[in-house]
Amino acid sequence: MRSYPPITAAYFASRAAFRAHLLVWVSARNRTSGLTESIGFWTGADHAEFVLEGETRTYYGAGAMLTADPIRSQTGLKVRTWRIVFNQVAPEAQQLIRGYDARHAPVEVHRALFDPEGEQLIDTPHLVRRGFIDKAPITTPPKGETGGQIAIEISTQGRALTRPVSRYRSDASLRERAPADAFRKYASIADSVDTKWGTS
Repeated sequence: MRSYPPITAAYFASRAAFRAHLLVWVSARNRTSGLTESIGFWTGADHAEFVLEGETRTYYGAGAMLTADPIRSQTGLKVRTWRIVFNQVAPEAQQLIRGYDARHAPVEVHRALFDPEGEQLIDTPHLVRRGFIDKAPITTPPKGETGGQIAIEISTQGRALTRPVSRYRSDASLRERAPADAFRKYASIADSVDTKWGTS
């Protein structure tokens, strides 16, 4: 059973009306600088800032994020997918797909609850899903034709359990911590290279 912050839980218990918006936060590598940068989208009407985990985040709205599949919670380690659709014309969506290397980029999805009368935020947005971008196809329309939408598929955290061991114990990952340590130099081809103990 999902647990909610006290204020959110009390509001649910009151059975009062609310308006819910989804907030999607993606952290991906910038193709130009190589640095990890983050960008946010939400289903609201305009750009907005939210404070999450002590950090002020900017989420882009105004039609950049068009639709999202319903979020369904299940128990177990099965990898589930969730699909969101972006407006291909939005420059922020273009930045996510073309400016960043979004493959396997971590994603956080929060839900923000608003009072439908005053449009005031009821409580700090609560986390509803974590995962990774699994598919983000780039489609360029032929000359003279109108571009469509960008559909991104997000897999749940169970995807991390399907990664090969080399992603966790590769030579590159070890050298990030200790550049002179060549212990895993042949990790990816260990079954095909005969190396005597004590040699590098």
